[in-house]
Amino acid sequence: MTTVPTSAPQRATAPPSEGGHRRRRSRRTRERPNWVAGLTSVVWLAIVIVPIYWIVITSFKTQSNYYAENPFAPPGEPTIANYRLVIESDFPQYFLNSVIATIGAVIPAVLVSFMAAYAIVRGRRSRLLRWTNSLFLMGLAIPLQATVIPIYLIIIQLGLYDTLLALILPSIAFAIPLSVLVLSNFIRDVPKELFDSMRIDGATERGMLWRLAFPLTRPAVVTVTVYNALQIWNGFLLPLILTQSPDKRTLPLALWSFQGQYSINVPAVLASVVLTTLPILILYVVGRRQLLSGLTVGFGK
Repeated sequence: MTTVPTSAPQRATAPPSEGGHRRRRSRRTRERPNWVAGLTSVVWLAIVIVPIYWIVITSFKTQSNYYAENPFAPPGEPTIANYRLVIESDFPQYFLNSVIATIGAVIPAVLVSFMAAYAIVRGRRSRLLRWTNSLFLMGLAIPLQATVIPIYLIIIQLGLYDTLLALILPSIAFAIPLSVLVLSNFIRDVPKELFDSMRIDGATERGMLWRLAFPLTRPAVVTVTVYNALQIWNGFLLPLILTQSPDKRTLPLALWSFQGQYSINVPAVLASVVLTTLPILILYVVGRRQLLSGLTVGFGK
């Protein structure tokens, strides 16, 4: 009895599933270049870069060359006479006033905001903490322009008019609400198990505040520090209302006076703008990594 050999069974090929088609379509979509976004980015980069380029090259031109040459052409004979002129016009005093007002307001505001955010998130649920949190949130809805007159009257009553302390105290008050909101969201993302383990090891609330919460929320602390420093450094309304003496002026108010003093000498005005921007640029370069981490941490979740 012979057996007829049979061919090996052929493996049936299943038709491609609908999920495979979707994955291939999504892969092709991801690989397709987004020309609209790229072109928009280039246009936006040009909008930002061109004014900066014009300010920098003009600050190295003489007054006569500024009106005789192409405004966007590099200076044929670069000069630092404009910077020398600005520095000799009490610019160091204005710079020192801005540094004192910024540091004197940012450090207390960030410290108070960090401790308040920790108390709101990790403290016992009480009516006082809820009211405090609501008070901070209400502070976000009050613009500075709406409180100029009350602030002016309070500063007059305290005898602080025409002092740097008159700039520091209101700046602290306006920096706290947003700082508390940002820092409380970051502290809330710290796992509760880490706090419990430290509490079991005998750590106090102060120890958990500075040894656990502070290192883990350092990007947020740097973010609110840089943001508040920018707001106070560039502040114009408070120095204009609360100071009067020339030796109490800050850099934004000094730029206004430079514009009036050198209304025709445009290169000198732009040189003062460059000198005013340099500290902010240095601050960004130093804290760039922490700042970007603090701004993008929420997008990775």
